[in-house]
Amino acid sequence: MSGIIGSKLNIRGSNRIAKLGTDGQVLTSAGAGEAAAFEDAAGGGLDWQAIETGSTMTAVAGNGYWIDTTSNACTITLPASASNGDEIMFADYARNWGTNGIVIDSNGLNYQGDDDSYDVEYSTDGQSVNIVYSGATNGWIPIEDDTVTDVPIKLNTEGIFAYGDNTGGDTFVSMSNIVSNAGVVATDTTGVGTARTYPGACEYDGDKGIFAYGWDETTPALSMSNLVSNAGVVATDVTGVGTARRGFGCSYGGDKGIFAYGYDGSSYVSISNLVSNAGVVGTDVTGVGTARSSLAACEYGTDTAIFAYGWTGSGTAVSNKVSNAGVVATDVTGVGTARGYLGACSYGGDKGIFGYGRNGSYESMTNLVSNSGVIASDTTGVGTGRYSLAACEYGGDKGIFGFGVQSGMTAVTNLVSNAGVVATDTTGVGTARYLLGACSFN
Repeated sequence: MSGIIGSKLNIRGSNRIAKLGTDGQVLTSAGAGEAAAFEDAAGGGLDWQAIETGSTMTAVAGNGYWIDTTSNACTITLPASASNGDEIMFADYARNWGTNGIVIDSNGLNYQGDDDSYDVEYSTDGQSVNIVYSGATNGWIPIEDDTVTDVPIKLNTEGIFAYGDNTGGDTFVSMSNIVSNAGVVATDTTGVGTARTYPGACEYDGDKGIFAYGWDETTPALSMSNLVSNAGVVATDVTGVGTARRGFGCSYGGDKGIFAYGYDGSSYVSISNLVSNAGVVGTDVTGVGTARSSLAACEYGTDTAIFAYGWTGSGTAVSNKVSNAGVVATDVTGVGTARGYLGACSYGGDKGIFGYGRNGSYESMTNLVSNSGVIASDTTGVGTGRYSLAACEYGGDKGIFGFGVQSGMTAVTNLVSNAGVVATDTTGVGTARYLLGACSFN
């Protein structure tokens, strides 16, 4: 998933630095000029190193590290082997991890009981992370005082495209295509569930996904859902909850999801339905903002989301933020080209991107979303202009736009780097189609 939270330790003051005892308690405070005193006071007598400003570094057990991310994020590789009780500490030297965080690569060892199939990001200003190796089962475990309760959330490494129309003539399909952690789209997997178009999709529980709602060949509005396991297996139909409609969704809160807006067969709607961290879709929540369809949504920050653009008979650029409690906010004036039938996903761990779409012409421009939810003006498009495509995350911090229609169905894809740069077309794999959905899983 897009959006990662690490353990949080915010000790604020006027350029003061807290000294931590071995039990995580604040013992004293010191000015920045006294940082060298940490060699004996912080982290239980760790050997504190010179300030680290690089984009990569390799950590050594027994050391403490000041990480200055003023100019760039820093990827930290932990030791390839460790012994029970080995300890390492990292501290935000310039209180800038909220802008440029650190990414910890556990280098083959477990981290809080999870294997090394994802990276862990810490992204809170003023944060300190003290990790101790506990043995092979749980591996490295962060230790802090009682004020630190949050834990890292997995970055989803794979994605899935599913459902859609492969002829433009209401021939609906249910096959899916897995996206690897390198952004490679696999050949078709036999479809499961009701063949349909306009399914919304989002992640839940940190590593799974769900497709919901849609439109099939006989009914212009559906409300069933299909869960996606953390191995990318799509399950059979679950009886729908909430107003049947064309679906649009994204995740929020780190482990939950939301479907909102759409078209119910006769009118545009703005209702929403929350998805629990067990994949259960909730009843309708009264709509907020402009009722519309054919919009897109993505995550930004660490646990918030945004719906934007859409179609009300013509394109719009209005947006609506979603809080980390799943509350949809009122309209924000649109930025960029008004359009509908576009795609969106997160990238870089805490940012998002909207791309492609239709508003009288087939578009390829994109609009980046900052980690505070601000949508930027148009970026010149790359790749085949098209609409009714889908997008999802892969590789933990990257994204992919795929499929869609222009003069005909296509399966072409465009990768999105962890800096939000869209790549040129990659030849399509799988059944060319449009009006499909996509989400990530781990």
